[in-house]
Amino acid sequence: MEFQIEDYQPAYQPYFEKLNKAWLEEYFKVETIDRYVLEQAEDAIIRKGGKIYFLKSGNDIVGTVALRFVEPGVYELTKMAVDKAQRGTGAGQYLCSSTIAKARELDAHKLILYTNSILKNAIHIYHKLGFTDIPLVSSEYSRSDTKMELILKS
Repeated sequence: MEFQIEDYQPAYQPYFEKLNKAWLEEYFKVETIDRYVLEQAEDAIIRKGGKIYFLKSGNDIVGTVALRFVEPGVYELTKMAVDKAQRGTGAGQYLCSSTIAKARELDAHKLILYTNSILKNAIHIYHKLGFTDIPLVSSEYSRSDTKMELILKS
C-alpha cells in the first residue's frame, strides 16, 4: 500500500473530525476538549503554532494526526486516527513515523503524547518508533492513563 502525507487544508478539516470521533466513540467517549479541538482545529492547533497532517492512500484520506505546540521545541503528538478499514496495513506506523520526521523539520527536540493502555496497537507503534513511558502527572483527557515522550535531540 502506498501512502503520502499532506499538510492541513481547510477542506480536509471534516476528515480530521470524522476520523477522530470514530475511534473515540469506538473506545471511549468524545470529551469537551475533543469537540473543541476537532471542530475548531484551526483555532485549537494551527493558530497556536501546531500542525495537522493527513494520510492519503490514492485519492482517499485514510488518517490524520496533529502536532500541538506545547512550548518552544516541544510538541504533543495528538489526534492520531486511521480509518478502521486501513488498520493493519501499516498506515498507523507510516503516519506516526512521518509525523516524527515533520516534528524534526519544525526543530522540535521532544514529542509527548497521552494515550490509554487499552490501545495496544498504538502503544506498540509508539514504542517501536522510540517513545518511552514517563510518569503521567495530569492530562486534559480523562481517558489518558499513559504518557510517553520521544527525545529528538538533547
